Amino acid sequence: MRQLSLTAALLAVALVLRVEPARADLDWHALGEEAATLLSDLIRVDTTNPPGGETAAANLLARKFRAEGIETEVMESAPGRGNLYARLPGQGGARPLILLSHLDVVPADPRDWRIAPFGGIRERGHIYGRGALDAKGLSVIQAMAVIALKRSHRPPGRDVIVLATADEETGGAAGAGWLVHHRRELLGNAEYLLTEGDHIHLRGGRKIVQVSVAEKTPCWVKLVAHGESGHGSTPPRFTAVTRLIRALNKIRRYRTPISLVPAVESYFAAFAPLEKEPLRGALTHLHDALEEPQFLADFTRNPRQNALIRDTITPTVLQGSSKTNVIPAEASAQLDCRLLPGEDPAAFIAQLRSVIGDDAVAVETLLSFPASSSDPSSPLITAVRQLAAADLGGAPVVPSVIPGFTDSHYFREQGVASYGFIPFVLTEEEEKTVHGSNERVSIQNLENGVRRLVMLLHTLPSAAPR
Repeated sequence: MRQLSLTAALLAVALVLRVEPARADLDWHALGEEAATLLSDLIRVDTTNPPGGETAAANLLARKFRAEGIETEVMESAPGRGNLYARLPGQGGARPLILLSHLDVVPADPRDWRIAPFGGIRERGHIYGRGALDAKGLSVIQAMAVIALKRSHRPPGRDVIVLATADEETGGAAGAGWLVHHRRELLGNAEYLLTEGDHIHLRGGRKIVQVSVAEKTPCWVKLVAHGESGHGSTPPRFTAVTRLIRALNKIRRYRTPISLVPAVESYFAAFAPLEKEPLRGALTHLHDALEEPQFLADFTRNPRQNALIRDTITPTVLQGSSKTNVIPAEASAQLDCRLLPGEDPAAFIAQLRSVIGDDAVAVETLLSFPASSSDPSSPLITAVRQLAAADLGGAPVVPSVIPGFTDSHYFREQGVASYGFIPFVLTEEEEKTVHGSNERVSIQNLENGVRRLVMLLHTLPSAAPR
């Protein structure tokens, strides 16, 4: 009975999207189960970065593609730093689309987890493990969508290129950056790219489809404080450690200025019709609303909203002496700074030095690159709107700006219009597990994610309009 009802639903969807109904022969439930098994296996390959070790994960996916007769290659940027490439030929004359994900993950401390973070354990309809959402779950649904297209014998209107890369979590130099600079021919003059960045949100019980078109840019820096080393029993007036603490306290007290960039203003304006007054009016005219002290205080109380209207500075890594009774000659802190589109990293660092006001504390740049964005009204966004109309009850589609960053900038610099969209419906609780404990994705999301991605690839125009 389930298969009959699902087939009927897919026939209706195919009619709405003007897609031939041959895809209804695919067993989406079975594909979801296959995706769940593949994700469990992929999570069990520990690719914590550093050191990464993504080659084993890339080879696992490559075996899956080769078993389906899909062209694939694994390339190492360095020993153990594997990047996967696969390509499914399409029909029609449109330029290729790239499906991008990454295979490395951030560390996971088992003491903070209820379930072993690298066990790939299935429990209560979910797959648990580091990378389930960021971003091995994405790697799996992209792979399974391409496999589903191959099995259906109905290729999309353009070639689909799959890239599952190394090193995204530390900037992508050994992954997407390496591919762009050393294997540029693999991009095949691609027109579009889909990767992580945003998803389908649940807000007040209503689905809202967010597709990231721009993102803040990293300006990771390291503060290095210098001082005289010595014995802890006879401290001088200032040490490297106390200088570092003083610098961090000044940074803690510093408030970066409010800046409402056009992409962010448009993002919140798109939400205005979904809200009630007076919030509707405030979001429609956010620039004016932020001039009101009470509204500004309420608005910035939400960490995500605050991060979208100002540059942020977050101290993360601290290093000093390795012994309690030794005063170190050097102490350091790493800061995760994120800049709004249009900000000048050099000017930001100059301001940081001014705030610190201590020549004995050096400011070194660890990672920085220019901000980039893509057209919020492109045919790809139109295809997402058609998907939302057919499969998500007409959910609104909002081009978004994200406070994090992805590898999209490498491809935008090559002229590829890049967008962040994972076709998962996620609750706020599930979102919080990204880089947190007990990261998980539902098997239903895997099944629906594969199906929606197949639909999207068939919906995207196969040639530019004349």
